[in-house]
Amino acid sequence: MNLANELTTIKSLLCDAIAEKPGSYIVDAIFDRFPTVQELMNATEYELLSIRGIGKVRAKQITAALQLARRLSKPAITTPQIIRRPQDAADLLMPEMRYLQQEHFVVLFLNTKNHVIGKPETLSIGSLNATIVTPHMVFRAAVKRSAASVLVCHNHPSGDPTPSPDDIQITKRLVDSGDIVGIEVLDHLVIGDGRYISMKEQGLM
Repeated sequence: MNLANELTTIKSLLCDAIAEKPGSYIVDAIFDRFPTVQELMNATEYELLSIRGIGKVRAKQITAALQLARRLSKPAITTPQIIRRPQDAADLLMPEMRYLQQEHFVVLFLNTKNHVIGKPETLSIGSLNATIVTPHMVFRAAVKRSAASVLVCHNHPSGDPTPSPDDIQITKRLVDSGDIVGIEVLDHLVIGDGRYISMKEQGLM
């Protein structure tokens, strides 16, 4: 779903939730207060109450509609998740990670057939634009799951997925450590707002 269609869908859900028309003052005020999808998806009841015309009941209705929008953006998973290419991992992780306002470092653990073992695990949550992770954290978790390989991922709250020098450095450390312990690092994805970069495809690992 592209950004324009996503905004249209969210606006429709909000209008239905609070029984307002798309061009009403309240709907316009919500989108003025939260101009990006990321900001809107993280809106709290307290923040919504600061908008004239929104009381506690409406604030709860709006946050419920936003939670529904997040669920609708997730792909339905009916078969074991297999990672054959970076896009597969991005499709799995993007719906949640694109809206995060802090950096999260997430790992997918894979078996010998590249099936995802369990759920993606968040190993570290950072500040607005920095997260801290070590090879020890990643491979300790991988050994617990008897993983044959891992795919690591983190988000950039700015929305720009361009890898930083620190991103490149930690990726090289992870690859080197994986070689030592015998667990391959398949890729490192950097997720922005509806975009991602595969460091494998970019030749950065």
